Amino acid sequence: MKCAFRLLVLIVAAFSLLILIKLTEDVRWTFGFLAQNRESSDSWDISPLTKVNNIHTNLFNIPSNNASKSVVFDKHKVKDKKDFESRGLVNHDAGRPQDVTHGGAHMTLAAVCCGSRLNETMTMLKSATALSSVPLRLLIFTEPTLRPHFISMYESWPAIVRHRVALDVRDLSFPKGQDHMWRTLFKPCASQRLFLPSLLEEEDALMYVDTDVLFLAPPEVVWGHFARMNASQMAAMAPEHEDLATGWYNRFARHPYYGRLGVNSGVMLMNLTRLRAFGWEEYLLPIYQEYHLSITWGDQDIINIIFHYHPDKLYIYGCEYNLRPDHCMYMSVCKAAEQKGVVVLHGNRGSFHTDKQPAFKAIYRAWEEYNVGEDLRQRLYYPMQKYLLQTSTTNCGKIQTAFLLSLAKLIDLR
Repeated sequence: MKCAFRLLVLIVAAFSLLILIKLTEDVRWTFGFLAQNRESSDSWDISPLTKVNNIHTNLFNIPSNNASKSVVFDKHKVKDKKDFESRGLVNHDAGRPQDVTHGGAHMTLAAVCCGSRLNETMTMLKSATALSSVPLRLLIFTEPTLRPHFISMYESWPAIVRHRVALDVRDLSFPKGQDHMWRTLFKPCASQRLFLPSLLEEEDALMYVDTDVLFLAPPEVVWGHFARMNASQMAAMAPEHEDLATGWYNRFARHPYYGRLGVNSGVMLMNLTRLRAFGWEEYLLPIYQEYHLSITWGDQDIINIIFHYHPDKLYIYGCEYNLRPDHCMYMSVCKAAEQKGVVVLHGNRGSFHTDKQPAFKAIYRAWEEYNVGEDLRQRLYYPMQKYLLQTSTTNCGKIQTAFLLSLAKLIDLR
C-alpha cells in the first residue's frame, strides 16, 4: 500500500513538473511574441513629419520617420512653385496622389484672418510656434492692411525660432466672378479654406485651423493623424457633438451632414493631393447653389454636405483635438480630454473674449501674455494654472486638469 502511494506521488510530481515546464515555455513564447510585435509595429505607422522630437514622439505616441531630411524655410527665399521644385519640396509622382505619410519635409499650419481677428490669430500662431519642435510653416491668408502686423510679429521672435519656423503671408483669392459670394459666406473670408487645394498646388498637405483656437499640445500631435489615414481618406476632423441630446446638426440642420452628429471644421487636416484628385472644388458651387438658403455655418456646412455623400473619405479623431465650450458648459462630455488632456482648444462663439466661459478666457489670457521663447513652465503653465484656479466653480473650470494635462506632460520633460 505504501509503495503504491509513493508511486502515485511520484507520478503526480512528474506531471506537475511537465506542466510547469510547459507554462514556462508558453510565457517565454508570449513575451517573445509581444517583443517581436512591438519591434515590427514600429514600421506600420510612418509619420508625415521629419525628425519628430523624441520627447514628443514618446510622450504623445506620434509615429515618426527619422529617415526624412529636414528643410528649414525662409520666407524671403521660397517664392513660387519653381522654387519649391528646385529645393526638392514637390513630389513629381503624377501617377497617384502624393501621400503625405511618406516623406513630407515640414509641417504647414494654415489660417485665414480678416477684420477684427488679428490679435486672436497672432495668439493662435504663438501657441503653435511655442509648443512645436519641428520645421513649421505658418501660412496666413489675409487682407493687405493686416500683412505688416504678421511680419512684425514674426520678426519679433528670437532668431532660433525663426530659423525653424517660416512665415508665408498671402492675399485672399476667390474664384473669378464669385468673390463677394464666397467672401461673405458666414464669417468674413472663412470660406477661403475651401479653395486651398487649387491655391496651393505646391503643397501635399496642411493643417487648417480657425483663428479662435489655441494649442495646448504640440501641433505635430494632430499632424500625426495623417499617418493613420487609410488610402481613401483625404481629410480629418472631430465630431460636432458627442451625444444626440445636445447635437446641433441632428436637431436643427436643414441639409445633409456627416454621420449622426456632423463634424466641426475648426481643426481640419487636409491632404491636398487627394482633395485635388477627388475634384473637391468642382462640388463647391453646385452645393452652394442648392443649399445656400439652408446652411447656417457656411463653409463648415458645405464640408458636411460633401462628406455626407462620401463618408469613406473622412477620418475622425476625438473631441480632445477640438474641444469647445459645448463639451463642458453643462457637464463634461469629452472623456478622452479628461483622460489624455486637451490637444487643441476651440473658443468658438467668442468664448476667449467674454465672461460666459471664464475657463476659456483664462487660457487665452495666459497665452496672450506669453512671449515666444520664454520659459514654458514659469511664463505659461504657472500663470495658466493660476487663472484656471479662479474658474474652478464653473462647469468648464471643473475640468481644469484636462486643460493643463498635455502642457504638463510637455514641460515636465523639457
